[in-house]
Amino acid sequence: MGQAFGCYQVDQSNVAIKEHFGKFSDVLEPGCHCLPWCLGYQIAGGLSLRVQQLDVRCETKTKDNVFVTVVASVQYRAVAEKASDAFYRLTNTREQIQSYVFDVIRASVPKLELDSVFEQKNDIAKAVEEELEKAMSTYGFEIVQTLIVDIEPDVNVKRAMNEINAAARLRLAANEKAEAEKILQIKKAEGEAESKYLSGLGIARQRQAIVDGLRDSVLAFSENVPGTTAKDVMDMVLVTQYFDTMKEIGASSKSSSVFIPHGPGAVKDIAVQIRDGLLQASASQTN
Repeated sequence: MGQAFGCYQVDQSNVAIKEHFGKFSDVLEPGCHCLPWCLGYQIAGGLSLRVQQLDVRCETKTKDNVFVTVVASVQYRAVAEKASDAFYRLTNTREQIQSYVFDVIRASVPKLELDSVFEQKNDIAKAVEEELEKAMSTYGFEIVQTLIVDIEPDVNVKRAMNEINAAARLRLAANEKAEAEKILQIKKAEGEAESKYLSGLGIARQRQAIVDGLRDSVLAFSENVPGTTAKDVMDMVLVTQYFDTMKEIGASSKSSSVFIPHGPGAVKDIAVQIRDGLLQASASQTN
């Protein structure tokens, strides 16, 4: 604003309060105005119509006895039509707004627990805005918007909350890990059971094939070589399997040293032992 030679300039988004011999006369809008100061006219002051912001930090206690600092951001502006009220009726607008914010927050937060304060911060902001709008409108101010921009619990409470959250997450991770290990053990046991079952089927089929092969060999040998008995054929089969076993032991690269009796007499002894074992098993079953 500027004043020279009885003229006064009011900047954009501002108004000026004009007085005549100390009494309110008019509200001057933006532009250039004639102000004959020699006739008792003067400018008492100016008022900005721009939106202003006030951040209010209020410490209070929740329902579960936790001290928190609530930061409310109030956006307000003077109403041009009520500029005289805004200029004359309040000495300190910011302190007045701050007092109303303190009053509403300290009446609302103690009714809520800490978690509810975070969840219902919009409701708290709305309550503050309604109270401010009702109170400040009589003084020529409009409340544009009120926001709860921050809720800060006590440092020790915040640390405890973080520890509780961390412990809950660790417990959940341990449960998930244990469940995964349980599933792995179950799957491993199922796999071993299936493997043993299939291995048993394979061994049974192998033995059945050996028995069928021996039977066919005995029958074929008896038919092609007259005068031979089943005993002679079995002795020959044992000798053949004996030499096959010796061949496999010698051909295996991972085999250790094996000491066994070797010679035709050894083959005869093996045949006698197998035959005696079969005869004893048959005798036991008969008795």
